[in-house]
Amino acid sequence: MKRIAVLGSTGSIGTSALKVIESNPEEYGAVALAAGNNVDILFEQIIKFQPLVAAVSREDSAIALRERLKGRSSTEVLCGTKGFSEVAALNEADTVISAMSGASGLVPTYEAIKAGKKLALANKETMVMAGAIIMDLAGSMNVDILPIDSEHSAVFQSLQGHYKEDLKRIVLTASGGPFRNLSIEEMEKVTPALALRHPNWSMGKKITIDSATLMNKGLEVIEAKWLFNLTMDQIDILVHPESIIHSMVEYMDGSVIAQLGIPDMMTPISYALSYPRHRKTNLPFLMLEEIGRLTFERPDLDRFKCLDLALGAIKTGESMPAVLNGANEIAVQSFLDGKIGFLDIPEVIERTMDKHKLFHPGGIEEVTEADAWARRIAEQEAAKLSA
Repeated sequence: MKRIAVLGSTGSIGTSALKVIESNPEEYGAVALAAGNNVDILFEQIIKFQPLVAAVSREDSAIALRERLKGRSSTEVLCGTKGFSEVAALNEADTVISAMSGASGLVPTYEAIKAGKKLALANKETMVMAGAIIMDLAGSMNVDILPIDSEHSAVFQSLQGHYKEDLKRIVLTASGGPFRNLSIEEMEKVTPALALRHPNWSMGKKITIDSATLMNKGLEVIEAKWLFNLTMDQIDILVHPESIIHSMVEYMDGSVIAQLGIPDMMTPISYALSYPRHRKTNLPFLMLEEIGRLTFERPDLDRFKCLDLALGAIKTGESMPAVLNGANEIAVQSFLDGKIGFLDIPEVIERTMDKHKLFHPGGIEEVTEADAWARRIAEQEAAKLSA
């Protein structure tokens, strides 16, 4: 049995991961859970799975959770980054699902690799902020990193059985989000409620907004570069509104291998946990005759400036991707809080990037410093726009 620690257990990826674990009790066991501060959901998860350890963000949430668990579970409750890192490095766990939202997942994911755990990665921000550092550490520790993002899982599956030297390019697909056909003038009126209505996927608030701005696709390009050791000219993007082809790999002879499936995260999660097997998930099967047609188009970088900024950040390299990510997290939250408009999101990010003095992050500490700097500047820029 694989003993699994789930970082981000109350989010959309985490809850789907626990469904996979629950449906295969002879294969998997959840030995540790970590969440933000959704004590109610985490409490129910602890009662169901009885993990050895659980962790939450704040001490007050940890105290409340310990009180509720008295007499019902012997699970040890930890808190903060230290608690998340202890969950990630738990001796009794052999596999860690990294599904925390945003930059908060960086340090625990790093600690999981340092502890030699097999990593199922959904937290793309880890690779965006510190891709070179993470891949170097994984190589030195002989740790496998298996992608959970549907696009990266599709690329990973399409690479199986082929020589990497024969690869010409990968094509990451994007749904285009809910505003694919809106003009810039129409996007000026977009509200958080509208932006949170993704047409195909059920996800957390931050990633849903990232999908609406296409920043999510930019982050995925950066992640793909590091995960698959690619150059930027080997990565392409196509908007595919049906979200049936999750990504493709093109080879030197013109062959294109694609992975298709219904848009549900249980599929890539299951594959990451069962690799190289494809185990039953109880999901409905893809019926192409019901889909009817699959369409594709190029992303519009003028209307979706966040994607352009992300592509620029990885071309610049060094500390800039970490700055991009930190500024984006602040901008997205400011939008969700009603402080700035939808089109102000890329404006905050660009202003922050323009003020950054580039440096080479030699370790995780320098990466977190770049992130903290970006957040401070982005807060200032968002305040200016909301004034």
